[in-house]
Amino acid sequence: MSIPTPAELGRAGEETAARHYTSKGDRILAGNVSCTQGEIDLIVEDADGTVVFVEVKTRSTAWFGGIEAISPRKFARVRRAAAVWLAEHPAHSVRFDAVLVTPHTDHWSIECWEDIDRGAR
Repeated sequence: MSIPTPAELGRAGEETAARHYTSKGDRILAGNVSCTQGEIDLIVEDADGTVVFVEVKTRSTAWFGGIEAISPRKFARVRRAAAVWLAEHPAHSVRFDAVLVTPHTDHWSIECWEDIDRGAR
């Protein structure tokens, strides 16, 4: 088995996060959305119609840190990118989530922090 590149690991983590949301009945609207303002890993619509902008952090082990890798500067870029996307896709309700994905031998662990701009877990 070859060691995945950081890009491959990141893609696998984003796919795992997408499966997490779809398993709850949410709908993936877009992935890897880029603009001059920033990038959004996943855009999801949850069951009540809320548009969820998701920042996914994939770490090969817990030793490399986790959700704290989303700095205030990084989160500001995600918010600006979300504003650009929302200008073309209006939504009545918006939420920002962060997901930490870590691979293990036989499974992926997923930690999800919902509504991170309001300090909720």
